[in-house]
Amino acid sequence: MPEQKPPTEAPATPSTPDAPSTPTDTTEAASSEAATPEVTAAEIARLAGVGRAAVSNWRRRHADFPRPVGGTDTSPSFALAEVTGWLRAQGKLAEVPLRERVWQYVASHPGGSVAALVKAGSALLLVRDRPMEWLEASAVSDARMATLLAPAVDRVLALRFGPAHPLGATGPLRPTAMPFLRAAAELAAELGTRGAFEFLLGRHLEANPRQYTLTPDGLATLMAALAGPSARTVLDPACGTGSLLRAVPGATARYVQDSSPELASLAALRLALQSDAPVRAAAADSLRADAFARPAAEPVDAVLCHPPFNERNWGHEELAYDPRWEYGLPARAESELAWVQHALAHLREGGTAVLLMPPAAAARRSGRRIRADLLRRGALRAVVALPAGAAPPYGIPLHLWVLRRPAPHAAAPAGLLLVDTTALADGPGPGPGRAGWAAVHGAVEEAWTAYERGGPAPDVPDLPGVRRVVPVVELLDDDVDLTPARHLPPPAAGGGVAELTAVRDRLDSTLTRAARLTPPAPPAAPPDRPAAAPARLPMTTVGELARAGALLLSTGTGAGAGRAPVLTEYDVSAGTGPTGTLAAAAEAPLLTAPGDVVVPLTGGAGVARVVDAATAGAALGRGLQLLRPDPAALDPWFLAGFLRATANNRRASSHASTTTRLDVRRLELPRLPRTEQEVYGARFRALAEFEDALRLAARLGEQLVQGLYDGLSDGTVRPE
Repeated sequence: MPEQKPPTEAPATPSTPDAPSTPTDTTEAASSEAATPEVTAAEIARLAGVGRAAVSNWRRRHADFPRPVGGTDTSPSFALAEVTGWLRAQGKLAEVPLRERVWQYVASHPGGSVAALVKAGSALLLVRDRPMEWLEASAVSDARMATLLAPAVDRVLALRFGPAHPLGATGPLRPTAMPFLRAAAELAAELGTRGAFEFLLGRHLEANPRQYTLTPDGLATLMAALAGPSARTVLDPACGTGSLLRAVPGATARYVQDSSPELASLAALRLALQSDAPVRAAAADSLRADAFARPAAEPVDAVLCHPPFNERNWGHEELAYDPRWEYGLPARAESELAWVQHALAHLREGGTAVLLMPPAAAARRSGRRIRADLLRRGALRAVVALPAGAAPPYGIPLHLWVLRRPAPHAAAPAGLLLVDTTALADGPGPGPGRAGWAAVHGAVEEAWTAYERGGPAPDVPDLPGVRRVVPVVELLDDDVDLTPARHLPPPAAGGGVAELTAVRDRLDSTLTRAARLTPPAPPAAPPDRPAAAPARLPMTTVGELARAGALLLSTGTGAGAGRAPVLTEYDVSAGTGPTGTLAAAAEAPLLTAPGDVVVPLTGGAGVARVVDAATAGAALGRGLQLLRPDPAALDPWFLAGFLRATANNRRASSHASTTTRLDVRRLELPRLPRTEQEVYGARFRALAEFEDALRLAARLGEQLVQGLYDGLSDGTVRPE
């Protein structure tokens, strides 16, 4: 599941449609609580396992299809009970999956999906921590259950979060909500309490992508690793949904704060369902209303934070004399430096803070005095440049700052560790999944471990273009620019002359292979005879083949349990190996097998890739459709070849304002015996090998050309 947090500190009172609300009228609340769950066309398609185009066809062709009960003319919604009844009557649905039933309760909750998630999470926490109380409360009627459940939930929330937790604004528990909570507990029996909540939260975040900013699991894991194994008490003052603290292993106490009450509540429940460690949560602006300020609160071992960027209204005037500004009052345009000092103020002596920062914070002149003081006093220990695509905004290579609260009379380190991992992206161009987390994590952790081992005089061997410990005195100039790339020795051009020679030799052999694989020209018709009309073969569709059992259709999620690499849309289009990272979820991921055919669902590019032994075992990413043919009925190369036809893709595609979406079930291919399929399949396979050779030649050519430009510029290659 992808991890999320808000792009900026939200206002104290949420204005989003999913904000929790407390009905003031009991009768109105009871009736609204019983509102019939509604589903959109996209959700109907998910229930039936078809594309959205099929739902549109049903509405046009079947007069008895349920009428809309809400939504708009362009995006209507339908009563879930009516839809499921119609699908069963048509033989298109045997039973609504439990996960879908519980999600529909959440999506149709009158107080918004966040209010429903908080109620479900609170009940799941009772199931986890006090299972006997849950069994006693759920073994009676709905009315009696509501009476018993309310005080039981209040007790477990107070026990886990303390008396001042932010989870009390979700409205009372009413009898009409009991079927929903029973279903959530039933889902917990299938997925576990943590897995059930993660599934529901993931669906909510997926349904509202513009309200939240993704914090990838790989980034959270790296930040937790930099905090160190001794981090037992941890704080996130801009917690979002709690993704950063969720990555800290072995924490004995977790403190979270967010200006959005709904996010503080979700983060608290998420962390409480993960472990038995106490969780303290607060809903307030951390800079203006610090809930864990000293001396009332104890200092913590570590602070992890992804603060909002470029906030001008962070409280510059009203907080001018705040004692947290030990290193100087941040300028109005330097909100990130306010968060840096906020984090340092909450650390014990020797505690570590890791913050995700925009690259401008390392170089803006308005912040140079604070940066200089952080360096002089030994508070700032490392600046790490991440690849573009590590986190939104995906086009910017963000930085990690690692800080340590100085102990009195301790010697400050003589140098600052600078690490540049921007060249370790898995794919060209920015975007989610482009950061090669395994390589980034290894490079950063190796450098940080060596730096820590060196004490006040760290001796970390320079690695050109990747890392260097820069003396503090070298950085204390007029700019105090801490951008890693500006202080690292450049790498040898293309790996040096020997590497360039190897690239050229490989390019020669690849071009020779591409020339050998070039398809022969199709035979021309005799000049005295007109061209023959194209042969008209009997056709079938992927949907018909799926219904006949000749192939299985599955849609990728990029989520699941385990550590399998993820095959992404970029990987399929570029012909590379799997580069994505698996989002955590309770269910097993969908893994590819040799002979599977994978098709991107968006973009209209006409791409179909046959999974080989090197790609098999990867999890299928979001936006991909997997077709698993029965080997006795279909040749995979025959299937993939016809799926790539331009006319075929045009017929099966629908067009929105900004993208093209493919309905795989509408793609066509000929009805041919297996032996004839193999003839086509062999030709399609030869074309794919030729295409792979051209791709490799293009990449090697770009590498050679850029390496020669760099070598001629820096003197490692002579112009003779």
